[in-house]
Amino acid sequence: MDCQKEGLKPHKPNAWGKADPQGGFHALEAHSMDVAAVFEALCGLPVIASHLQLAAGRPLAGGDMARMAALVYLHDLGKLEPGFQAKARPDLACPADVNHSVHGLLSLMRASQAGSDPLRPIVDKLATWGEGVEELMMAIFAHHGRPVEAPATFRETPDVAGYDRKGAIADYLRLWTIAWPDLEAGSPLPARSDLVHLVAGLAALADWIGSDRRFFDFVADPGPGYPARARQAAQDALRVIGLDTGAARPASDFASVAGARFAPRAAQRLVGSADLNSALVLLEAETGSGKTEAALWRYALLHAAGLVSGLYFAVPTRAAARQLHRRVNEAMKRLFGGDAPEAVLAIPGQLLSGEATGQRLPGFETRWDDAEGTRPARWAAEHATRYLAARVAVGTVDQALMAGLRIKHAHLRGAALNRSLLVVDEVHSSDAYMTEILTELLDGHLAAGGHAMLMSATLGSRARSRLLKLPLPGLADAIAAPYPALWSRGADKPDTEPADGKAKAVAMTAHPTMDPSETARLALVAARQGARVLVVRNTVAAACATFDAVVAAGGADLLLQVAGGPALHHSRFAAEDRHVLDRAVEAVLAPDGERPPLGAVVIGSQTLEQSLDICADYLITDLCPVDVLLQRLGRLHRHDLPRPAGFRDPQCLVLCPEDGLDPLTKPAFVNGLGAWKPADGSIQGIYLDLACLSLTEGLIASDPLWQIPAMNRELVERATHPDAQAAEIARRGAAWADYQASTIGRDISQRGQAQNWLLRRNERFPENFPGKDEIVQTRLGSAGPLVTFPPGTVGPFGSEITQMTIPAHWRGIAVPDTPVTIEIVEGGLRFGLGNVTLFYGRAGLVITQQVTDAVCDAIRGANT
Repeated sequence: MDCQKEGLKPHKPNAWGKADPQGGFHALEAHSMDVAAVFEALCGLPVIASHLQLAAGRPLAGGDMARMAALVYLHDLGKLEPGFQAKARPDLACPADVNHSVHGLLSLMRASQAGSDPLRPIVDKLATWGEGVEELMMAIFAHHGRPVEAPATFRETPDVAGYDRKGAIADYLRLWTIAWPDLEAGSPLPARSDLVHLVAGLAALADWIGSDRRFFDFVADPGPGYPARARQAAQDALRVIGLDTGAARPASDFASVAGARFAPRAAQRLVGSADLNSALVLLEAETGSGKTEAALWRYALLHAAGLVSGLYFAVPTRAAARQLHRRVNEAMKRLFGGDAPEAVLAIPGQLLSGEATGQRLPGFETRWDDAEGTRPARWAAEHATRYLAARVAVGTVDQALMAGLRIKHAHLRGAALNRSLLVVDEVHSSDAYMTEILTELLDGHLAAGGHAMLMSATLGSRARSRLLKLPLPGLADAIAAPYPALWSRGADKPDTEPADGKAKAVAMTAHPTMDPSETARLALVAARQGARVLVVRNTVAAACATFDAVVAAGGADLLLQVAGGPALHHSRFAAEDRHVLDRAVEAVLAPDGERPPLGAVVIGSQTLEQSLDICADYLITDLCPVDVLLQRLGRLHRHDLPRPAGFRDPQCLVLCPEDGLDPLTKPAFVNGLGAWKPADGSIQGIYLDLACLSLTEGLIASDPLWQIPAMNRELVERATHPDAQAAEIARRGAAWADYQASTIGRDISQRGQAQNWLLRRNERFPENFPGKDEIVQTRLGSAGPLVTFPPGTVGPFGSEITQMTIPAHWRGIAVPDTPVTIEIVEGGLRFGLGNVTLFYGRAGLVITQQVTDAVCDAIRGANT
């Protein structure tokens, strides 16, 4: 009974486990049973049960599961200490200074040394369960997300007037005995690291669910029937949340994935016929070949076979996640019908589940716009830590990578992810640091029984060999590898089918300038002939300069129009405005006959090169690595549409540095190419691989008509294969060799940094995690601070905006925890952050005044 709801004075148990500000108490033994019951229910789910047996290295009997659940019951043992009870009991005359996780461990240590300790019966019983119990308890005490570090010494627990510790322990043990009346010693619990790590994650997940009052209301005095009540509530909670999918299975035919009017294409047929027992598959197919639907088909087939019960679709950027979310959500409706799971958008700060938007409320609650009150079924969507527990979620690859690092809640994320198919799209986008983390994450995910699918249009053999643990082929063999192809870890050769997508011959032209005014002139010439021109610059600075040059040349009316004025597309916009911009770009460059009949110029940065479903008549792009260039070419003549005269065949103009690439070896940084050295002496940049850039330039010169996708494999290998790059560096000379050595050193350093933070689940449970989570990142240098705007703030396009990420490169800018004070000015809004003034308008976020050397140094070369 909830005493508060019934209007009764709450009964204070001997020990409370949960308390509310109104004075309500939930008995410690009741909360402990709640969490243990959720753990039991999780372990009973078929996919998780199979993973537990795999981790244990032997079949787990009912007695094994009961003993592990009984251990989880002890997760808050330290709350029996008077120093914890005093936190909600001001009547207790003792310091309220107990960390209950640490003191749970200390309580067991003390009881093992004192025969008269009231907890001694627990210690004696656990001693009969095998040597693995000690490490399991360490993992369970880490249920708040971090390993527990016990102090070298501990003080004795004093008697405190008003608190009967012995009576509280008696109550605690009484319910433990009722819940598991037969815990006699059987076979020792397995002492395996894989099992310990998995139990740590499941216990943490159980604690999150078992602490939610929507599922487990406060009970001050649980009776002998409480274990049965808690177990029923746990099963109900897992069904509501969606962790228990019951008998629900998706349709597994391709028509249900993509729609009745679509037949599977070559890449999709490869995936549809792949062995479901292949835990890791890698699909290589051209942009626009339907890789997304292929991945969803793989998920449907695996789920229908009972091999997975969830999906996490990981993409490189937040913008890509927002674009994909809607598509995945619609596919779930086709696959599941009326029982369709809502796809969760796994982007912190953006509450979106299916088509419903949430609003954060006090007390950790969320209000959803399509229902009164809260929605327990959207439990996973309401907190970033829980995203991977969703039935279906779409987000950045970072959310998955956090399961592979020694950071808070990594075990919970990993345990939740194990039950899902992990799809990683655009896997070629990862740098050395991210690839190191992803490789370890995949190893742990597969070892735990999970399934994964990687996808790329432009993956080189070097990266593929690393991910699939295959030997690196020579250049000739790498070029000869089939494309499209579906690879499986453990197989020497891929499955393949002839490509059946739209082929195109792209006329490639290198233009020896990156000047914004010249770029604007070229774009306007094409647009005034009726072409819809896509201009992709490597940096935000170059995109903004080109935008200004078009306006100065009288071409504002030909630019992308949003809310009655010109706009451009890049990363420095609020999320709400990015959504508006995405829709506007797709309307102008629509892949069907609904787009405007007149010419247009759409200018942006790398945000335009993936995820958006757009189809340009003409492409102008900065020089970039060949794999990125192929991605950009995927936005050119994507579909068969009427084109203006002069643009009926696809053409791409590649802007190159006027002085060539040699000056960049100093090093120097020019519009995204090359590198710069900040004050710490490290090598930083966007496209640092000069050998790849030089080879890409050479490919344009040697073969100016690129047959896509027939040449994809050859183009990528001739620019990225180690043998090709070594020959190019030798041809270029000593300065290039020195530069290459510095970038190789950078990669080695990044891999070393990643190795320092990896969470290896085949090793003993860690004794500690790094002291500050923020120093452990999924991407080096990418964690920019978040600015919150006051409620009702309206952005330059007329939409309310809530928050914005400050570029990580703008180091030295202090961001407050509270909403910033804004000033409405002509064309946008202005706000200050410390000594820096920023302006946010149609061109995005810019610094109008900077007075710190750190900021100046950071943005000088990193204006991306």
